Amino acid sequence: MTQLKVSFLGLGVMGYPMAGHLASAGFDVTVFNRTTEKAQRWAAQYKGAAVSTPAQAAEDADVVLMCVGDDNDVRAVAKEAIAVMKEGAVLVDHTTASAQVAKEVYALCKDNGLGFLDAPVSGGQAGAENGQLTIMVGGDKTDYETALPVISAYARHSQLLGECGAGQLAKMMNQICIAGVIQGLAEALHFGQKAGLDCTSVIDVISKGAAQSWQMENRAHTMLDNTYDFGFAVDWMRKDLSIALDEARRNGSTLALTALVDQYYADIQKVGGGRWDTSSLLTRLK
Repeated sequence: MTQLKVSFLGLGVMGYPMAGHLASAGFDVTVFNRTTEKAQRWAAQYKGAAVSTPAQAAEDADVVLMCVGDDNDVRAVAKEAIAVMKEGAVLVDHTTASAQVAKEVYALCKDNGLGFLDAPVSGGQAGAENGQLTIMVGGDKTDYETALPVISAYARHSQLLGECGAGQLAKMMNQICIAGVIQGLAEALHFGQKAGLDCTSVIDVISKGAAQSWQMENRAHTMLDNTYDFGFAVDWMRKDLSIALDEARRNGSTLALTALVDQYYADIQKVGGGRWDTSSLLTRLK
């Protein structure tokens, strides 16, 4: 499986280490990034190839992976890649984007004899660096089977959840859950501090019970230390929640709590916290 030629488009905080795991697994990797210097640095570190356009990276690749910013970035980068990809190759989009853009790109790929998977990830920067991402996938089974040996290089778990768009819809559910959990944790910590409790000790206890969550295990103590200069940024979370809220308006679902937490994140942005970790919701309550 290491004979597959792969390319990775987009070397942000997620894409850079993900592409690195591919190289470490023995794949022949070519990378593209808008900031050329970053692609060249990656190539020097991992002994891969760096090119200056998505088309140059995608040409002759068996699997093309991308992790960019938003819907418009997906459209632009995918269009360049699809124009040169060889018949039968598979494009895998790890960007958190809308289900609508996934379906657009899927249709374009099929028109050109290509496979496509919408495959957003969860696990954050640490998950990417450690090769422990969870990947939610939408698309055709044959394309998933082709791409699986590649994405397994940086995933602890991936799963095909349905037709194209299912991966993005699942990621929306993921972000909806996270928003509610972080707000609940922030309120609990605020309550405990106001009550005069040793919140560090309380967290050590309740994290062993039904209240346990990834956010509690990984963010409660940094929240108590008022440390937010790391992790998944508020700006990114608002982008993700906007996608979920737009989809809810289309499918008729009610996301009252999600809409409320989204506005709380807007408050964080107003005080200059757009790049703070999402756990910074606690700062609103102080």
